[in-house]
Amino acid sequence: QPHLVESGGGLVQPGGSLRLSCVASGFTLDSYAVGWFRQAPGKEREGIQCMSTSGSISTVVDSVKGRFTVSRDNAKNAVYLQMDSLKPEDTAVYYCAASIRRGLTTVQAMCMTGKFNYWGQGTQVTVSS
Repeated sequence: QPHLVESGGGLVQPGGSLRLSCVASGFTLDSYAVGWFRQAPGKEREGIQCMSTSGSISTVVDSVKGRFTVSRDNAKNAVYLQMDSLKPEDTAVYYCAASIRRGLTTVQAMCMTGKFNYWGQGTQVTVSS
């Protein structure tokens, strides 16, 4: 059974850093596009960054450019999100997702629409002093 488990969330002060991890089981990530999403209280879930199987990154939220970086380690069947210079507005539940890219669909489009097949349970990130 495909499964994704996130970890690494927590409470951090503004300006601090966190590294989220997402480990897959039941399938191998190297054939899947992967992505990170977040949902803040009272808001809809939004895509942040996604990565293709070739390593191409699509960032769909302008506010994280230059601060967040997605990466993958296929040997560990894992995906990561390095988050630097964190701001209170980054507070949210963060989710990783994985999906096969099909047809002409781009990873950027998948990231913007959230059309991924497999999702983790989420990890809370709170940025506060």
